[in-house]
Amino acid sequence: MKRCLIADKSEIIRKVARHYLEQAQVEVLEADSADAALAVIREKGTDAVILDWRLPGKTTIEFLSALRFGDKAKRPLVVYATTENDPADLSRAFAAGADSYLIKPFDQNSFMESMANAGVAA
Repeated sequence: MKRCLIADKSEIIRKVARHYLEQAQVEVLEADSADAALAVIREKGTDAVILDWRLPGKTTIEFLSALRFGDKAKRPLVVYATTENDPADLSRAFAAGADSYLIKPFDQNSFMESMANAGVAA
């Protein structure tokens, strides 16, 4: 079973994403800040992270840099979740280490399609 961390400041987004992922037999962890997300990754390990574009505590680039320079053997796949379809912003996220992206708000079909494309859920 894959393990995915939902790192988002919105409790509603975390709840909805959790519901979708658990239906796909993915174990879900949650964090509402960058520091909490990094701690979960260090302590519990994850296969993937759904990363909110404006997570409290660190910028997206700072978070991805901390992740990139951590233990490379345990580095999870990162799905960058944003409300903006801004090519420059997406480019910066990919350059910093994001592997895929997801546009919010999402419905179940678009969410699961993004997760399948990223290899998080079937």
